[in-house]
Amino acid sequence: MSDTTPEAAEVQRRILRGMTASRKVELLSEMCEESRSISVAGIRTRHPEYDEQQARWALWRMLYGDQLFQRAWPRAPLLAP
Repeated sequence: MSDTTPEAAEVQRRILRGMTASRKVELLSEMCEESRSISVAGIRTRHPEYDEQQARWALWRMLYGDQLFQRAWPRAPLLAP
């Protein structure tokens, strides 16, 4: 189910079609960063004892899985997301 009316969806489609490719990439980048920020905030809510770096490690562990996380950050603790 969508929470967007068909009229609103059509407006969104028109706006997206009118954007340049570079603006679409820029918008996607902004949305990804916002998504990561929301995820880190959720982790910090569940784990108030984590500092900012620990919350990011927990996010990266969640995103990349234990094996890749440990290869990328071998000295980082395996914190729960």
